[in-house]
Amino acid sequence: MPEKNIVVIGAGYAGVAATKKLAKKYKKNKDVTITLIDRHSYHTMMTELHEIAGARVEPNAVQYDLQRLFCRLKNVKLVTDNVTDINHDTKVVTTEQGSYSYDYLVLGMGGEPNDFGTPGVKDFGFTLWSWEDAMKLRTHIEETVAKAAKIRDEATRKAMLTFTVCGSGFTGIEMVGELLEWKERLAKDNKISAEEITLYVVEAAPTILNMLDRNDAGKAERYMTKKGIKILTDSPIVEVKEDHILLKSGESIPTHTLIWTAGVRANSDTAEFGMEAARAGRLVANQYMEAKDLKDVYVIGDLVYFEEFENTPTPQIVQAAECTAHTAAANIIAEIDGTEKHEYKGNYQGFMVSIGSRYGVACLFEKIHLSGFLAILMKHIVNLKYFFDIRSGYYAFQYIMHEFFHIKDKRNIFRGHLSRYGNVLWSVPLRVFYGSMWLLEAGKKTFGWFGGESWFGDSVKLPFAWLQEATSGASEAAGGAADAVVETAKPVFGFSYAYGEEPMMVFEKAPKWFEWMMEKMIPTPEVALFFQKAMTIIELLIALAIIAGLFTWLSNAATIALVISFALSGMFYWVNIWFIFAAIALMNGSGRAFGLDYYVIPWVQKVAGKWWYGTPKSLYDGK
Repeated sequence: MPEKNIVVIGAGYAGVAATKKLAKKYKKNKDVTITLIDRHSYHTMMTELHEIAGARVEPNAVQYDLQRLFCRLKNVKLVTDNVTDINHDTKVVTTEQGSYSYDYLVLGMGGEPNDFGTPGVKDFGFTLWSWEDAMKLRTHIEETVAKAAKIRDEATRKAMLTFTVCGSGFTGIEMVGELLEWKERLAKDNKISAEEITLYVVEAAPTILNMLDRNDAGKAERYMTKKGIKILTDSPIVEVKEDHILLKSGESIPTHTLIWTAGVRANSDTAEFGMEAARAGRLVANQYMEAKDLKDVYVIGDLVYFEEFENTPTPQIVQAAECTAHTAAANIIAEIDGTEKHEYKGNYQGFMVSIGSRYGVACLFEKIHLSGFLAILMKHIVNLKYFFDIRSGYYAFQYIMHEFFHIKDKRNIFRGHLSRYGNVLWSVPLRVFYGSMWLLEAGKKTFGWFGGESWFGDSVKLPFAWLQEATSGASEAAGGAADAVVETAKPVFGFSYAYGEEPMMVFEKAPKWFEWMMEKMIPTPEVALFFQKAMTIIELLIALAIIAGLFTWLSNAATIALVISFALSGMFYWVNIWFIFAAIALMNGSGRAFGLDYYVIPWVQKVAGKWWYGTPKSLYDGK
């Protein structure tokens, strides 16, 4: 078999999918070499750019290094460069730094925003079509809110705190959803009210989310309206200015931030490649994804124009990108192997859109409709499936970390319960176990569990061994009145005996200073009886608090104090000294991971902070 060079241009969804399929097929064939060219060294998860722009995840969360993606595929050569020319006659791709001959060429350079010639969009608008776009928008929003917080002119301040999204497709709605959740943090950090931040969605069509079922779109619209997002339909934008936008109706919306998500066109670089284009500059291809009138050239992803149905080209979505890529790769394989080619057949399993991190709508297989938690969960599942499709367990793991563990401000479907910022998820089993140990001991004393002696009976098990002598002496002096209620004290944690021998006490006898202090606190058997019952109730309450995750810092600090007291009293074993270290570990916010502290502590902080400091303000007028 003669050597074959396959060149893939573009490392988007389509380019990566095609390269993976080809590389897997020919991983043992040294005669086939695949070259993947992209201007970046990473693959961008375009569908999640709104999370970067809206500061939900870290900036690198949607960047996936190409070397990691293709590290096990030795027949893939990665090139970071800009393509400047394609010569179809000599079959050579020219870049800024070199040239590459090809036997088969796959064009997957994607699309770019389409402003439809609207004046001012390029100068004053923001787009969301690359990682750079997302970071530029994120920085602009942070800086604009910070500046607005110091502006005293009401009209200027209002315009700066008004954020407008043009376009109600998936990108636009997902972006405004991120702004909806982010505005609370923006307001808090800049000491303004979140109610000052206004969000608009402006759509030229009569309805929004037009790729969704109308019922699903209606749910999304009602949710956004309920949350205060202003939705304008039948409202084309005719001009964008630095501090306002003009609608076709003549209405003006004062805003310093217009996010343009209204349309997509083919990558403009392809205009120089001498290929036939259709609507929005998309390159015309046949049912095999072959470029029109060109041999051995394939077009995939957002770049391709193939009418799946009359006057209906393949949609510019991830599912179509992958389907076109697989079709092109399969047909290159068919060419090389001399087998029958495959016609394109779209496989669209559903559509889903998130409105922030905790609400979304989805339609799967044209008949399963989801909303809220289940819709967002399904979106995460689909994203994870994508990583397995491209065979990247590493980035599947990174996705989980970014979306569930490295999240702030409760911005995921679990409301931050899994977040490593302030929550200690893995301490939950230890917290429940540790609390259960205290509950067990309190139950043995209180209710007689597991052979323990209940203080509902006639005897009391004194909490300090040295008191046995003191109370016995008091009993004799009182004519033995206390004999019926006092018996020999035993170790507090009697369940921890080792096999074959009795474990060693921390202290065989209480120190003198401790005895003196206890004599002052517990002078009589009656006080001792009350003290033991009170201590047992305290143990019970502490145990329940630890299990429920309520005031866990204080509860665990109290157990440390109790353990030290028991040890000093000569009633605690060395084998149980781990109680102290477990309590220390659990003091690190363990109650906020599936515990009541998740709700209680922020409320206490808010109420106490407002009582002590008042409400923070960004501007002061002599007050």
